[in-house]
Amino acid sequence: MKADTLIRHEGMHTLIKNLGLIEAERFIMLIQKDTFDYTKWQENLFEDMTIEEIYNNAAKLRNENKKNKD
Repeated sequence: MKADTLIRHEGMHTLIKNLGLIEAERFIMLIQKDTFDYTKWQENLFEDMTIEEIYNNAAKLRNENKKNKD
């Protein structure tokens, strides 16, 4: 299990990488303002994806992370 600090760091890095700094900050502000239910959000997160798509995305992310560590 990862430490909370590491999860926050990796989460912010991912948000900034994918949304850009300004949009990542806006996303965080929106979550803090909203009564965000992570469990409910997660239930629908992958509903439009096949198992193969989920696996391929996870494998791609793993490979990218592996390259970044080297």
